[in-house]
Amino acid sequence: MEIIHVPRPSKNAGNPDRPANALIMAQVSHLQHAERRLPLRYRSEIYTHAIQTEGEAAEYIREVTQAIYQAHADAAKRRARGKRGLAIAAAAEPRKRKTAAKPKKKSSKPAKGKKR
Repeated sequence: MEIIHVPRPSKNAGNPDRPANALIMAQVSHLQHAERRLPLRYRSEIYTHAIQTEGEAAEYIREVTQAIYQAHADAAKRRARGKRGLAIAAAAEPRKRKTAAKPKKKSSKPAKGKKR
């Protein structure tokens, strides 16, 4: 396999004070949409419409990404403990079997409202 040499990024590449470009703002928007689906305890308190620099965007992206990972880890722990899932269905009482119906006897009296 041939080695591919990748040049080092310039010192200007990581400027947290630079205004965030459209690609970064699109990523912030997508993460905001994902964050809305998280339970309230995992949500950040960062107002996304105030994000203007790459540093602010990076902070928000880091917080939401960590919250998503934490929410998934906590959910996996709950599933492992067995607090959710089929425990309710397994505790239900079994249905009783119906016995075979006995044939009804014909009465000699006509039913109400019916003529013979």
